[in-house]
Amino acid sequence: MRRSRGLAAALALSLAGTGAGMGLGLVQQAAAITPPVAFTADALSTWQPNGVVWALAEANGTVFAGGTFSAVRPPEGGAGSEQSAVNFVALDAATGAPTSCKLSFTVGGGTATVRALTLSPDKETLYAGGYFGAVNGTPVSSLAAIDVATCTVKTSFRPAFAATVRALAVTDDTVYAGGDFLTVAGQPRQRFAAVDAADGALRPFVANADEPGRAVEVTPDGNNVVLGGDFFTVNGTNTHALAVVNATSGALTKTYSGFIETNSVVKDIATDATGFYTANEGTGGGVFDGRIALNLSDFNQRWRDTCLGATQAVLPYQSVLYSASHAHDCSSVGEFPDGQRHHLLAQPTAGVGKLGWAPDTNDGIGEGIGPRVMTVGSKGGVQYLWVGGEFTTVNGGAQQSLTRFASTGDTGAPTVPVASAVSFKPGEVQVRWRTSLDLDDSALTYKVYRNGAATPIATVTADSLFFKRPQASWTDTTVAAGQSYTYRVTATDAAGNTSALSRTASVTVPTSVDGYPNAVRADGAQLYWRYDESALPFVADSSDGGNQSGVHLNAPALRQTPGAVSGASTAIGFNGTDTQVYGDRRQTVGGSYSIETWFKTNTTRGGKLFGFGSNQARGSNQYDKHIYMTNDGRLVYGVYTGATRTVTTSATYNDNKWHHVVATQGPGGMTLYVDGAQKGTLGVTTHENFAGYWHAGGDSLGGWPDRPTSEYWAGQLDESAVYPSVLSAAQVQNHYTLASAPADSALQVTAAEDTYANAGAPDTNYGTSGSLAVRGTSLYVSYLRFNLPAAPAGTVLKSATLSVKTSTMSGAGTTDTVSVVPVTGSWTEGGTTYNNRPGLGSPALGSFAGIADGSAVHTTGLDTGTVAAALGGGYSMALSSTGTDALWLWSSGAAANEGTPQLTLTFGTP
Repeated sequence: MRRSRGLAAALALSLAGTGAGMGLGLVQQAAAITPPVAFTADALSTWQPNGVVWALAEANGTVFAGGTFSAVRPPEGGAGSEQSAVNFVALDAATGAPTSCKLSFTVGGGTATVRALTLSPDKETLYAGGYFGAVNGTPVSSLAAIDVATCTVKTSFRPAFAATVRALAVTDDTVYAGGDFLTVAGQPRQRFAAVDAADGALRPFVANADEPGRAVEVTPDGNNVVLGGDFFTVNGTNTHALAVVNATSGALTKTYSGFIETNSVVKDIATDATGFYTANEGTGGGVFDGRIALNLSDFNQRWRDTCLGATQAVLPYQSVLYSASHAHDCSSVGEFPDGQRHHLLAQPTAGVGKLGWAPDTNDGIGEGIGPRVMTVGSKGGVQYLWVGGEFTTVNGGAQQSLTRFASTGDTGAPTVPVASAVSFKPGEVQVRWRTSLDLDDSALTYKVYRNGAATPIATVTADSLFFKRPQASWTDTTVAAGQSYTYRVTATDAAGNTSALSRTASVTVPTSVDGYPNAVRADGAQLYWRYDESALPFVADSSDGGNQSGVHLNAPALRQTPGAVSGASTAIGFNGTDTQVYGDRRQTVGGSYSIETWFKTNTTRGGKLFGFGSNQARGSNQYDKHIYMTNDGRLVYGVYTGATRTVTTSATYNDNKWHHVVATQGPGGMTLYVDGAQKGTLGVTTHENFAGYWHAGGDSLGGWPDRPTSEYWAGQLDESAVYPSVLSAAQVQNHYTLASAPADSALQVTAAEDTYANAGAPDTNYGTSGSLAVRGTSLYVSYLRFNLPAAPAGTVLKSATLSVKTSTMSGAGTTDTVSVVPVTGSWTEGGTTYNNRPGLGSPALGSFAGIADGSAVHTTGLDTGTVAAALGGGYSMALSSTGTDALWLWSSGAAANEGTPQLTLTFGTP
């Protein structure tokens, strides 16, 4: 896009917050998304050309699109018929539908195309450049002026460009052009020229370049013109791809020899009140593909964004720089590594950090570039960001060459959080989740719901970006030892769009401290992956800091049993081909660290167990601080110091048994431990210093000694941890010993039979009703029978809890105390009525001190001794009350019961 000075001035006003008729509405509309982003990421319904859009401009609520196409058709799924549109179409900014303005840009030989569109400062004249010989049959020569009001060619404007015009900029009296031409009106003008805005007469402006011009922008003061393109010289002076020249004469004001890589070019230039910005494209290796910000005061660089993935267009708007590219590697600026292409991005005009706006297209047809041009249109108090190019999808849906995004009407909900819950000690549950993705909101609000309650127990705010979705967590300190709890999480954006509830995360609070994980946390682990998740793709970080979660790649096998550590913890399985876990946080590793994991395998192809690499989902090109297995089962711990430095075991460990490995490095050098014993040392205190990610189950191994057949691990891993310090031999031995120590185990037992008795219907049996009821007057009593297991050998019952779930009936809860009491007589689910109901015993096993309305799971502790005495047989209990406020529950036969009524029995060593 090439903007006129008028539009640049309007943008400058909006940046200052004083834009007439715009600022107040924008403040209100932008409140629905995370500032300073001004547009949603929800693509609006837009008519679409059948080719490539190269140019966009806007005037008075109409958006003009030029390119190489012959027709436009309705949006995908929209009503209407295809219309002829020869390289040009005018569309309503608010509806995306064609207007009555019809212009055909044609040429006698070759393929006509429109490559540049811009408006006069008063927005009364549209200037179009490209390669064409006529507009609606009126002869022109690659540059035309269109009267906006009448949609007709201005015949008084008759410049003669001998080749393609690719870029335009306009002041009150002058049109500046860049392109492939060598002459204008028969006079030498190489790649850049200026003509009179009224009649097209050639101006004395001379800025001859040796290669094509692709971008032209006039500085806001009108004194200079910024040129961009493929060139290496302007007016015979070295200045590659970028130059600033005098607006009247074309004489050089600022040159940029060596400033931009020789195999890179400038594709677009835009300006605001503070500076100008370049969009750059490179070819081959060692290119510059990103964006540069330069000051208007001295034309020197303010910042440089070195992301790879050719940038085609830049648009500063309200202190945000929007860009069109196919950025695939922003690791050089501390962001995402080489991988998936991202075609639309936003960042502050003050720096390189990406903002939370990332709608996407595909590469599309033609050169496979994706989006190529952007402009902002306004109508009815709403601003619209229009994007054109050669894409054929937007946000995963079919849409060709044109799309648009509004400043209001955010409708996209965040993705559903992936949650888990863990408890390492009595009185505390940590609920963790991977932060959600929202393409126009980086700041999201999360609500945590416990036991199915309708009201959240906690609200947490957290930030995330499409390439950085850190773990968020909340600690519940109102839990009771031995009781089981369920948690679900939702995410809500600034507009109030809310995700669905996460899958239920269940946890039983231990009655004593869990020894192994407590030691890992106490010894300072900064990453701790236990691999207990039941759903992809989130790997929770159980360290005390809890900010180094991981992501499953290619669906490794979850919840493998038995795990390495005694108790309920599970392991993860890798296929040795393409599955792994990679860290979600980019970081560097200090001079002291320890790596710890448990492993089990019978592979003869080796593979990497755990290590540090420069990439995530692709093989890293920098990698060390890793533990891998050779084909014959030996373990290798290695770092890179300019050469590979390794410690290797003499014994083999591919015996399909669980083994413990720890690798440390610090001022004392490198040490490798296996199963609690030291297996080797090396006096190397340094490693390769780079930013990267931790990997479990696979990553690159090229160039390392005894390189195995496979870089991926075939086997199981468990309890992987990384520490920012050197673990001592005693700490390593303690971890190994604790792993085999007996741990408390929890067993859930669902009611084998349940029913209730109703004094109001004394002969009725409710065994198949799906409901349970409790009330004192008139009487409802519920009966539950559980088949209790015997205590596992060497253990005793340490706690027992009962969980029930209120129904969805209005007022299902009760303000009365509900007691859990023994049953003294016999009964059956299918035969019990009020008239033959069994007797109730004492003392009470436990009680609920009132239960709130709303369908939710509620839990109470039971007398451990009484339940322990009944282990190994059937045991009945009843729910009773003396009050008048009825409690309604789901029975074990109800579809919505979440496994209730349920007993949770916790067994452990005496």
